[in-house]
Amino acid sequence: MTYALDEVNRLRIMAAGVRGARVAELVIPAPLDAVWAVMGDLEGEFGRFQPDMRSIRVLRVAGDRVEALARSKYGFRAHFRGVLRPGWCWLQSRFIIIGMAAAPDPSGGTRVALTGGVRVPGRAAIVPFGAQRELELAAERLKARVGGP
Repeated sequence: MTYALDEVNRLRIMAAGVRGARVAELVIPAPLDAVWAVMGDLEGEFGRFQPDMRSIRVLRVAGDRVEALARSKYGFRAHFRGVLRPGWCWLQSRFIIIGMAAAPDPSGGTRVALTGGVRVPGRAAIVPFGAQRELELAAERLKARVGGP
């Protein structure tokens, strides 16, 4: 028997496989297309709602595969590889994991989920210190960028 999973549930499952991962979720009272236009804009909006990200530059796109270079507000750099498609983004570098998902909510809005943080190289683990607070801040900033109350 199989069950259909939306992207937010898929993100929860992915995060459950990463020790120390936290997930922040909220419903934004806006349609999925409007929310994903902000979330999926890696070179533009992404750095405006992610608290520790200053900029990201997409190097390559092949189908839903993406490669990007990012710089944090602290000056650190990361070379990400991952998947970006409507409603779903999973990026990994040697030291960082970023996961974002969005799905329609029965209320008419959009349910979003964010996960990520500093990863332990060579292991499926995230250093959990401050991760939940950063994710919640990113979710609230995302809501403000989309224009939700």
